[in-house]
Amino acid sequence: MSVCYFTLPHTARAEVSITGSSDSTIKIKKIAVFDEPWALTFINANDLLVSTKKGKLWLVKKDGTKFLIDGLPDITYGGQGGLGDILPHPNFSQNSLVYLSFVASENNGRTRGAKVIRAKLENRKLLNHQTIWEQIPHTKGRGHFSHRLAFGIPGSSHNGMLFISSGDRQIMHPAQTLDNTLGKIIRLHDDGRIPSDNPFVEMGFPANTIWSMGHRNVLGIAFSPDNRLWANEMGPLHGDELNLISKGANYGWPLVSEGNHYNGKQIPNHSTNKNFTPPARYWIPTIAPSSLVFMPINDSKWSGNALISGLKSKSIFRLEIKESKIINEEKFYLGKRVRALTISNDMKLWALEDGGMGRLLKLSLN
Repeated sequence: MSVCYFTLPHTARAEVSITGSSDSTIKIKKIAVFDEPWALTFINANDLLVSTKKGKLWLVKKDGTKFLIDGLPDITYGGQGGLGDILPHPNFSQNSLVYLSFVASENNGRTRGAKVIRAKLENRKLLNHQTIWEQIPHTKGRGHFSHRLAFGIPGSSHNGMLFISSGDRQIMHPAQTLDNTLGKIIRLHDDGRIPSDNPFVEMGFPANTIWSMGHRNVLGIAFSPDNRLWANEMGPLHGDELNLISKGANYGWPLVSEGNHYNGKQIPNHSTNKNFTPPARYWIPTIAPSSLVFMPINDSKWSGNALISGLKSKSIFRLEIKESKIINEEKFYLGKRVRALTISNDMKLWALEDGGMGRLLKLSLN
C-alpha cells in the first residue's frame, strides 16, 4: 500500500493525492478549519452544515466561507459530549427542518444524556425547537453518547423514519435490558412519534422506541442504496464492528465481543452464543470507526460502496458490499484522525478531521 502523510498547511488550498491499499487514488483539498468539528451534512447543492463539539453550528459554502448559525439549544460540553450530529429532514427544501443531537444536563452536569431536537433553519437561525428524543436514563460520566442520526430512504419501507444510535454510556449491561435506551438503536417517526411496527411495541415505553439492542458505541449509522441499515461500532480493546442492523436483533454487547476489556479480561466472541447477531466485519487491531456513509448508485467505480472514517487508524476505509458480504476493502491513510464523512450532491466525498484544528476536506476519486 502506498501512503502519503497529509500535511497541508492550514492556509493552503492545494490538492494532494493519496493512493489506497487497492491502488485507487484520491485527491484531497482543504476547504476550511474548525475547532473540534463533529458532523457535517449538505442541505443543498452548495451549502453544508458543520457542527463543533463545543456548541457551534456553521453554514459553510463550498469555497469555505463560513457563517455562524444562531438559536442553538443549551449544550453540555465535556469528554466525548457536546453538540453532535446534524441532519436535514428528507423534505428540507420544502420545510427547512434540521435535526440536531447533543448532550444535555438538568443538574449542571452532574448527570448527562443525549438529546435530539428538530428546528426550522431560517435566515441562519434555528427556530421553533421541538424535542424528538432523549436518552433514558441520564447518567454520570462523559462517554459513549453515540447520538448519530439517519433517515430511512424516501419511498422505502422506512420512509420518514428517524434512526438514532444511543451509546451504552460506559455502563455496559443496560445494553441488554429494555427498560432503558442505553446501548440501543432507536426508531421514531420524524416528529418523535413511536411507530406501531417497532419490534418491542407491546412492551411499553421506552422499549417501544427500540429497533435493536446490545450495542456499545455506534458512531456511524446509514442506509445502503438497497435499503439495508448498517452501523459501525467502537469495540472495547479492539474488535470494532460493522453490523447489518435487523429489526429486534441483539448484537451481544457486553456479553460477547470480538475484542476484550481494557483491563485484559477476555470477553467471549459471538461464535459462542447463537442468540446474538455477529458483525458483518470486525477489526483487530482497532480502527476506531467514527462515521459511515454510502456512495449513491452512480457511474463511478465506488458506486454503492460504504465509506468509514477512522480515528485511531487515521484513515478512511472503502468497503465493497455484495449481498450483505464485504468482498473488498481499501484503506486510505490520511495521517490525521478522521471524525466524519458526508457525500455532496455531485457525488464527492467530504471529510472532517478531529481535534482543535480539524480541517474540512473535499475528496475526489482520480
